Parts: sequence; structure tokens; C-alpha cells
Amino acid sequence: MKKLTIATRGSALALWQANHIKDCLETEYPGLTVELLTLKTKGDIILDVPLAKVGGKGLFVKEIEEALLDGRAQIAVHSMKDVPTELPEGLVIGVIPEREEATDTLLSVKYDGLKELPEGAVVGTSSLRRQSQILALRPDLKVQFLRGNVGTRLQKLLDGNYDAIILATAGLSRLGLTAPKQEILGPPDFLPAVAQGALGIEYHEDNTEVMEMLQFLNHTPTKNQVLCERGFLTGLNGGCQVPIAAWSVLDGDKITLTGFVADIDGTRPIRMMAEGKVENAWDIGMALAVKVLDAGGKEILDEVYAKTS
Repeated sequence: MKKLTIATRGSALALWQANHIKDCLETEYPGLTVELLTLKTKGDIILDVPLAKVGGKGLFVKEIEEALLDGRAQIAVHSMKDVPTELPEGLVIGVIPEREEATDTLLSVKYDGLKELPEGAVVGTSSLRRQSQILALRPDLKVQFLRGNVGTRLQKLLDGNYDAIILATAGLSRLGLTAPKQEILGPPDFLPAVAQGALGIEYHEDNTEVMEMLQFLNHTPTKNQVLCERGFLTGLNGGCQVPIAAWSVLDGDKITLTGFVADIDGTRPIRMMAEGKVENAWDIGMALAVKVLDAGGKEILDEVYAKTS
């Protein structure tokens, strides 16, 4: 193969991710030319509505997957936290490179961290997962809707529209962005989205040439973590716009998963753990989902979907 096309969103972060994979491929295969096909997704176009209210799964991937299916592109590079657990027929996420930091970061101009925010301070986020965990820790804060790409959100903070905002640590790291004050929000107190910080490379399952070309990028530990966390998400029948969090830790041939479901205001958090052999990563996630649903998670998620639909 002499030429390969990567389908990608047009945000700075999506382009960084696609160019990162492009660079890896061109370094590995010196005779290969890699081009980017930049597309706008529904999630990129509708910016005046909270993501949870836009509706449907796959807000950031559908148009990109269409380019794979009609042959305009051979591969797509996604943030795994945006990818639905059900893929269109014929497509696979066959390669997962090594994961970046899975944590979130609280950014502010004036305040050093979550504890230092004054009562009634306004925190910006578009994520119900972040909102529910922030309000569980600090019910006195006000959470307000914040959309746009990473740079836009950061600028809104610097312009004084929010006392603090929360963004994925991986996105900030990849783009080299910072704020005057920053605090990492991570496990055990603040759990990330399913597969946060991990990239996934999607392609047509029949394209064995592409599959073989990409294998050098596969990172088995990350793949096992992503499988476990996405098993949990699948068992809950959840999307990326609901207050669901998961965090898996590898220790030799063992994997430990912490799963989290809460209502939007964080008053009814359910947090449970499971562990087992890495080879059973997906089943561990699915089994933990059943436990969380039985412990009240189903009622909570039904209410969330009713409020956001």
C-alpha cells in the first residue's frame, strides 16, 4: 500500500490525534503517504445544546464511520470515550495504542483546586459524569453548561465566564494547553469516563492489509483496560453522555475495575468494584454492570434518560 487516508474530526485535538497516528505510520513505513480527510460530525455542528440533550449515541463518530464504509478513508482515529459500544456492521476498532493519562483536570484563573473554590462558584462542564461527581464532592457549587473544543472552553475560562472548568488531562497534554491554576481530579475520588485517554483505530474488518500494517501500534495492557471498561458500559446500555464512570487497574494477570453511576446532582452515587483475570476483562465489566444496575443503577439511569431526552 502506497497511500492511506485517515478520517478525522476537525478539532485541534482530533487533528493532533490523527496526525500522531499519521506520523507513526510514515515513520514505520517510509514509502507510505498518509492523508487526512477532515469531517464535521453532528456533535461538532450542534454547539448550543448540552450533549446529553442532543440525543443518540455516536455524536462524534457517525459521519467518520460513513467515510470508512463508502471507501473515502481506510482508517479512523477516535477518542475511545466517544465511541459507542455498538459499531456499524463491517467495522472494527482493531487497534488501541498506549493510553495517555485518564484523569480530568480542574482549571481556574484564581483558585488552586476544588477545595479552594468559594461557595456558589461556577464550574463549567458539558459532561454529566463530571457534573455528578463535582456535586457529590461539593454540592454548594453551581455547574453550568460548557461546550466547544478544548481551546474554546479554555478561552471562556480565561475570559471570566467561569470560576473553574473541567477538561480531560489527556487533551490538555496533547495540545500543550494550561491555565494559571490546575488540579488533577483522578481516582479514587474522581473517576474518568470509560476508556478516557485512550485512542482507537477503526477500519473495515475485511481490510487485512490495513489490519496488519497497524499492529505495531497495538498496546495490549491498554486494550485490556478498554475492553473491561467498555464491557461495563455495554452492560449498562450507556452512552458517553450519561453519568457513568469506570477505572481499571492492571496488576500482572489481574484486572480490578471500579464502576460508578450517579444521578445528575450527585446525591445518589453508586460505586462498586470487581476483579478477575485479564483474559476475562470484558466479562468482568459486564458482570459489574449487572451488580450496579441491581443496586439501584437502573432506576437512576432511567431517570437520567427521562430528564435528558
